[in-house]
Amino acid sequence: MARTPVLAAGGIVLRREAPPRIAVVRLRKRNEWVLPKGKLDDGETPRAAAEREVLEETGHAVDVHEFLGTLVYDSGGRSKVVHYWRMEAGGRPVRELMSDIREVDWLPLELALARLSRGYERAFLENVGPIALQAAALAERERRVRARAAAAERRRSRAAVQPAVEEEPAVETPVVAETPRSWRSRT
Repeated sequence: MARTPVLAAGGIVLRREAPPRIAVVRLRKRNEWVLPKGKLDDGETPRAAAEREVLEETGHAVDVHEFLGTLVYDSGGRSKVVHYWRMEAGGRPVRELMSDIREVDWLPLELALARLSRGYERAFLENVGPIALQAAALAERERRVRARAAAAERRRSRAAVQPAVEEEPAVETPVVAETPRSWRSRT
């Protein structure tokens, strides 16, 4: 009889830097470098589990974006099914790392690939890493376009709201001709 697979979820977690950095975590027990992920709790959706696990393993709150794919591998005689999302980490950690994690490192894609201990995670990241980076770059461009459009709209709104400056009515100043000297009285 086949054993029920272990369901897990995680993230390809990016930080906005030049070049963008990807989170890899070092396990305490095995001293291996892996992508942040973990098992689903009872009743938990894969997306919610991915966000929770990434927070616990990296210490960073994240914004979860598009689904990137599923990695299936053998783990202790059972299949482990891990769903991954592209995520963006906030600037600073918001909590301590869970006890199973020794450290987190943020690396450019090529160095993250070299750091990972497990071949199947390297192969997965090699395939979805460029997709995640491309999606993040596109999202950043769209964010900048929206920000510029919003700023332009605010400027237009401010200009429309400002009251029109009423000009003083023009008053004609009478032209007074100067009396020629010869006509002036000589008193």
